[in-house]
Amino acid sequence: MSSQDEQFQEAAPDPAASSADDGMTWWYRWLCRIAGVIGGMSCAFAGLWNCVTINPLNIAAGVWMMLNAFVLFLCEAPFCCQFIEFANAVSARADKLRAWQKAAFYCGMAVFPVMLSLTLTTLFGNAIAFATGVLYGLSALGKKGDAISYARIHQQQKQMDEEKLTGTLEGQA
Repeated sequence: MSSQDEQFQEAAPDPAASSADDGMTWWYRWLCRIAGVIGGMSCAFAGLWNCVTINPLNIAAGVWMMLNAFVLFLCEAPFCCQFIEFANAVSARADKLRAWQKAAFYCGMAVFPVMLSLTLTTLFGNAIAFATGVLYGLSALGKKGDAISYARIHQQQKQMDEEKLTGTLEGQA
């Protein structure tokens, strides 16, 4: 086996381990990935548009947005970066990150160019990349509970409150 094959096997994510750890459904995982790819495209186009100016802050924000696009493509869709040898390894490491870590990273990446140069181009260009971070952040919160368990907990609390109330009333009499 060649060294490239060994690197590819080390970098290939284990689908059973990643799906069991984060608790994300397959469709939500694909939604996050698609949002990441679309966010990368919007960052790339808006960043390129932002660089066509003479204002140095706009140029810096545009370059940062293109860097965001590259990182989003590298982490979410490594098949878009087939010409880069380490793309699969970076994607595998990004898949091992927890959802809240990805959320903080993507949202932080998207906020920085907006702070550098607050224009409509930077706002709209980073909106989908920021939304990708929000999607990962929502998945970090976990699944919501079912109505039956909430009703059962509410009923138990109601009974405990009634018992406390009757206990204090009997104690006063």
